[in-house]
Amino acid sequence: MPDTANALLRQYVKLTEFLGAALGPDYEVALHDLTDKNRSIIAIANGYISGREIGAPLTNMALSVLKDESYEWQDYRLHYSGVSAAGNALRSSTMFIKEDGKLIGMLCINFDDSRFQSFAQQVLTLCHPNQFVQALEQPPEGEHDSRPETFRNSTEAVAQDAIAHELERLGVPAKRLTSEERLLIIAALEESGIFLLKGAVKDVAAGLGCSQASVYRYLSQVKK
Repeated sequence: MPDTANALLRQYVKLTEFLGAALGPDYEVALHDLTDKNRSIIAIANGYISGREIGAPLTNMALSVLKDESYEWQDYRLHYSGVSAAGNALRSSTMFIKEDGKLIGMLCINFDDSRFQSFAQQVLTLCHPNQFVQALEQPPEGEHDSRPETFRNSTEAVAQDAIAHELERLGVPAKRLTSEERLLIIAALEESGIFLLKGAVKDVAAGLGCSQASVYRYLSQVKK
Protein backbone atom coordinates (compact mmCIF):
# COMPACT_ATOMS: atom_id res chain seq x y z
CA MET A 1 0.00 0.00 0.00
CA PRO A 2 1.45 3.43 -0.94
CA ASP A 3 2.49 5.75 1.86
CA THR A 4 -0.48 8.09 2.24
CA ALA A 5 -2.08 9.12 5.50
CA ASN A 6 -5.47 9.84 3.95
CA ALA A 7 -7.97 6.99 4.36
CA LEU A 8 -10.13 8.17 1.44
CA LEU A 9 -7.21 8.12 -0.99
CA ARG A 10 -6.16 4.65 0.18
CA GLN A 11 -9.52 3.39 -1.09
CA TYR A 12 -8.72 4.75 -4.57
CA VAL A 13 -5.48 2.75 -4.81
CA LYS A 14 -7.29 -0.52 -5.56
CA LEU A 15 -9.67 1.34 -7.89
CA THR A 16 -6.64 2.56 -9.86
CA GLU A 17 -5.39 -1.00 -10.25
CA PHE A 18 -8.87 -2.27 -11.16
CA LEU A 19 -9.54 0.38 -13.80
CA GLY A 20 -6.16 -0.22 -15.43
CA ALA A 21 -6.88 -3.94 -15.72
CA ALA A 22 -10.53 -3.54 -16.74
CA LEU A 23 -10.04 -0.81 -19.37
CA GLY A 24 -7.02 -2.49 -20.94
CA PRO A 25 -3.47 -1.70 -22.05
CA ASP A 26 -4.35 1.50 -23.94
CA TYR A 27 -5.53 3.24 -20.76
CA GLU A 28 -3.24 4.67 -18.11
CA VAL A 29 -4.78 5.36 -14.70
CA ALA A 30 -2.88 7.52 -12.20
CA LEU A 31 -3.77 8.50 -8.63
CA HIS A 32 -2.30 11.73 -7.21
CA ASP A 33 -2.01 12.64 -3.54
CA LEU A 34 -1.71 16.44 -3.27
CA THR A 35 0.10 16.29 0.07
CA ASP A 36 3.40 16.27 -1.84
CA LYS A 37 3.11 17.94 -5.25
CA ASN A 38 6.69 17.00 -6.16
CA ARG A 39 6.02 13.26 -5.63
CA SER A 40 2.26 13.14 -6.03
CA ILE A 41 1.62 9.82 -7.82
CA ILE A 42 0.87 7.13 -5.23
CA ALA A 43 -0.61 4.53 -7.62
CA ILE A 44 -0.42 4.04 -11.38
CA ALA A 45 -1.60 1.38 -13.84
CA ASN A 46 -0.12 0.99 -17.34
CA GLY A 47 2.41 3.71 -16.62
CA TYR A 48 4.35 2.88 -19.80
CA ILE A 49 1.86 5.10 -21.66
CA SER A 50 3.23 8.29 -20.08
CA GLY A 51 6.55 6.81 -18.93
CA ARG A 52 5.84 7.70 -15.30
CA GLU A 53 6.24 5.77 -12.06
CA ILE A 54 5.07 6.10 -8.46
CA GLY A 55 6.62 9.27 -7.07
CA ALA A 56 6.28 11.32 -10.27
CA PRO A 57 5.20 14.97 -9.81
CA LEU A 58 2.03 16.78 -10.81
CA THR A 59 1.63 17.64 -14.49
CA ASN A 60 1.32 21.10 -16.01
CA MET A 61 -2.46 20.60 -16.25
CA ALA A 62 -2.78 19.60 -12.60
CA LEU A 63 -0.71 22.61 -11.51
CA SER A 64 -2.91 24.95 -13.55
CA VAL A 65 -6.02 23.49 -11.87
CA LEU A 66 -4.52 24.18 -8.45
CA LYS A 67 -3.61 27.70 -9.53
CA ASP A 68 -6.96 28.71 -11.04
CA GLU A 69 -8.94 26.72 -8.41
CA SER A 70 -11.34 25.47 -11.08
CA TYR A 71 -11.84 22.33 -8.97
CA GLU A 72 -14.01 24.42 -6.65
CA TRP A 73 -16.87 24.46 -9.20
CA GLN A 74 -15.99 21.31 -11.15
CA ASP A 75 -15.93 17.68 -10.04
CA TYR A 76 -14.00 16.50 -13.09
CA ARG A 77 -12.47 17.61 -16.38
CA LEU A 78 -13.08 15.55 -19.51
CA HIS A 79 -11.36 14.90 -22.84
CA TYR A 80 -8.44 17.31 -22.87
CA SER A 81 -5.25 16.67 -24.85
CA GLY A 82 -2.11 15.00 -23.58
CA VAL A 83 1.07 13.56 -25.10
CA SER A 84 2.34 10.03 -24.39
CA ALA A 85 5.95 9.01 -23.75
CA ALA A 86 6.08 7.87 -27.39
CA GLY A 87 4.75 11.22 -28.63
CA ASN A 88 1.22 9.94 -29.33
CA ALA A 89 -1.77 12.17 -28.69
CA LEU A 90 -3.77 11.15 -25.61
CA ARG A 91 -7.34 11.85 -24.61
CA SER A 92 -7.21 12.61 -20.90
CA SER A 93 -9.79 13.01 -18.14
CA THR A 94 -9.39 13.82 -14.45
CA MET A 95 -11.69 13.44 -11.46
CA PHE A 96 -11.09 15.77 -8.52
CA ILE A 97 -11.12 13.92 -5.20
CA LYS A 98 -12.38 16.17 -2.41
CA GLU A 99 -12.85 15.75 1.31
CA ASP A 100 -15.07 18.27 3.09
CA GLY A 101 -14.75 20.53 0.03
CA LYS A 102 -10.94 20.44 0.06
CA LEU A 103 -9.09 19.00 -2.94
CA ILE A 104 -6.92 16.12 -1.69
CA GLY A 105 -6.25 14.10 -4.82
CA MET A 106 -6.84 13.50 -8.52
CA LEU A 107 -7.71 10.33 -10.40
CA CYS A 108 -6.55 10.63 -14.02
CA ILE A 109 -7.25 8.43 -17.05
CA ASN A 110 -5.16 8.84 -20.20
CA PHE A 111 -6.30 6.99 -23.34
CA ASP A 112 -3.83 6.27 -26.15
CA ASP A 113 -5.92 5.55 -29.25
CA SER A 114 -2.96 5.53 -31.68
CA ARG A 115 -3.43 1.83 -32.52
CA PHE A 116 -7.05 2.44 -33.46
CA GLN A 117 -6.25 5.64 -35.37
CA SER A 118 -3.70 3.78 -37.47
CA PHE A 119 -6.17 1.00 -38.24
CA ALA A 120 -8.94 3.49 -39.08
CA GLN A 121 -6.66 5.37 -41.48
CA GLN A 122 -5.74 2.14 -43.26
CA VAL A 123 -9.42 1.30 -43.72
CA LEU A 124 -10.24 4.81 -44.98
CA THR A 125 -7.46 4.73 -47.57
CA LEU A 126 -9.08 1.67 -49.10
CA CYS A 127 -12.33 3.45 -49.86
CA HIS A 128 -11.55 7.21 -50.02
CA PRO A 129 -9.11 9.47 -51.90
CA ASN A 130 -6.05 10.61 -49.95
CA GLN A 131 -7.31 14.20 -49.84
CA PHE A 132 -10.42 13.09 -47.94
CA VAL A 133 -8.35 11.13 -45.42
CA GLN A 134 -6.01 14.08 -44.86
CA ALA A 135 -8.99 16.33 -44.17
CA LEU A 136 -10.21 13.92 -41.49
CA GLU A 137 -6.79 13.97 -39.83
CA GLN A 138 -6.88 17.74 -39.24
CA PRO A 139 -7.54 18.62 -35.58
CA PRO A 140 -10.76 20.47 -34.74
CA GLU A 141 -10.64 24.25 -34.95
CA GLY A 142 -9.09 25.78 -31.85
CA GLU A 143 -7.33 22.59 -30.72
CA HIS A 144 -3.92 24.17 -31.42
CA ASP A 145 -4.71 27.01 -29.02
CA SER A 146 -4.20 25.10 -25.78
CA ARG A 147 -1.03 23.43 -24.51
CA PRO A 148 -1.40 19.65 -24.16
CA GLU A 149 -0.75 17.92 -20.85
CA THR A 150 2.79 16.56 -20.59
CA PHE A 151 4.00 13.82 -18.26
CA ARG A 152 7.38 13.79 -16.51
CA ASN A 153 9.05 11.84 -13.70
CA SER A 154 10.80 14.84 -12.08
CA THR A 155 9.91 18.38 -11.10
CA GLU A 156 13.01 19.62 -12.94
CA ALA A 157 11.63 18.18 -16.20
CA VAL A 158 8.21 19.75 -15.55
CA ALA A 159 9.87 23.15 -15.14
CA GLN A 160 12.06 22.66 -18.23
CA ASP A 161 8.97 21.83 -20.30
CA ALA A 162 7.21 24.97 -19.13
CA ILE A 163 10.26 27.17 -19.85
CA ALA A 164 10.75 25.61 -23.29
CA HIS A 165 7.11 26.32 -24.12
CA GLU A 166 7.44 29.99 -23.17
CA LEU A 167 10.75 30.40 -25.02
CA GLU A 168 9.21 28.89 -28.14
CA ARG A 169 6.21 31.18 -27.81
CA LEU A 170 8.50 34.24 -27.63
CA GLY A 171 10.85 32.90 -30.30
CA VAL A 172 13.96 33.86 -28.31
CA PRO A 173 16.69 31.57 -26.88
CA ALA A 174 17.30 31.80 -23.14
CA LYS A 175 20.77 33.34 -23.52
CA ARG A 176 19.35 36.30 -25.49
CA LEU A 177 16.44 37.18 -23.21
CA THR A 178 16.00 40.77 -22.10
CA SER A 179 14.86 41.65 -18.59
CA GLU A 180 11.40 42.46 -19.94
CA GLU A 181 11.17 39.08 -21.67
CA ARG A 182 12.29 37.25 -18.53
CA LEU A 183 9.59 39.08 -16.61
CA LEU A 184 6.97 37.97 -19.15
CA ILE A 185 8.13 34.37 -18.86
CA ILE A 186 8.14 34.44 -15.05
CA ALA A 187 4.61 35.90 -15.12
CA ALA A 188 3.42 33.09 -17.41
CA LEU A 189 5.11 30.44 -15.25
CA GLU A 190 3.55 31.91 -12.11
CA GLU A 191 0.12 31.82 -13.73
CA SER A 192 0.65 28.21 -14.81
CA GLY A 193 1.37 27.09 -11.22
CA ILE A 194 4.99 25.99 -11.72
CA PHE A 195 6.09 27.70 -8.51
CA LEU A 196 3.75 25.47 -6.49
CA LEU A 197 6.48 22.83 -6.86
CA LYS A 198 9.32 22.83 -4.33
CA GLY A 199 12.63 23.75 -5.92
CA ALA A 200 10.97 25.35 -8.96
CA VAL A 201 12.77 28.67 -8.43
CA LYS A 202 16.15 26.93 -8.74
CA ASP A 203 15.07 25.05 -11.87
CA VAL A 204 13.61 28.17 -13.49
CA ALA A 205 16.75 30.17 -12.72
CA ALA A 206 18.89 27.51 -14.38
CA GLY A 207 16.58 27.35 -17.40
CA LEU A 208 16.53 31.12 -17.90
CA GLY A 209 20.24 31.65 -17.21
CA CYS A 210 19.79 33.95 -14.23
CA SER A 211 20.19 33.78 -10.46
CA GLN A 212 17.57 32.55 -8.02
CA ALA A 213 17.57 36.03 -6.49
CA SER A 214 16.58 37.43 -9.90
CA VAL A 215 13.68 34.97 -10.15
CA TYR A 216 12.45 36.05 -6.70
CA ARG A 217 12.74 39.69 -7.77
CA TYR A 218 10.74 39.04 -10.94
CA LEU A 219 8.11 37.17 -8.92
CA SER A 220 7.84 40.11 -6.57
CA GLN A 221 7.23 42.42 -9.56
CA VAL A 222 4.61 40.02 -10.97
CA LYS A 223 2.70 39.87 -7.70
CA LYS A 224 2.69 43.64 -7.42
